Amino acid sequence: MYRKILVALENGPADEALVPHVAELARRLGSELLLVHVADGWAARNFDQLKLAESAEMKADQDYLDRTAQRLRDAGLKVSAELALGNPPTEILKTAARHACDLIAMTSHGHKIIGDIFLGSTIDKVRHNTMIPILVVRAGTGTAAAAS
Repeated sequence: MYRKILVALENGPADEALVPHVAELARRLGSELLLVHVADGWAARNFDQLKLAESAEMKADQDYLDRTAQRLRDAGLKVSAELALGNPPTEILKTAARHACDLIAMTSHGHKIIGDIFLGSTIDKVRHNTMIPILVVRAGTGTAAAAS
């Protein structure tokens, strides 16, 4: 059903809720996982335009992706990883399309409506701009919910 799952990682505690869900799903379905983190600091957002050197944040993010991917490979899963640079919703959507992903997995922090107005919601922007199904796991609870 899901051959390639894009897993949007934050490089933070929320990933601890998401990774076990997608690992088990991939194991049961024989899916490939594509781990993606979008570095969105100033250097990452201007990296190509200004021909900048890789920032400490970008190096740390790549190291995190590599370690997470290796841990999942060691568990017997087929995993690739990609560090994207820029606006998270835009880069998640572009990466999912480029790699022909058929599921996007993300975490939700459970902001209230007012928080989403001021902070924005990556999930909201992704779900309104894709036809790819989205698996949402609430950070810190281990509870999954489907959205599309």
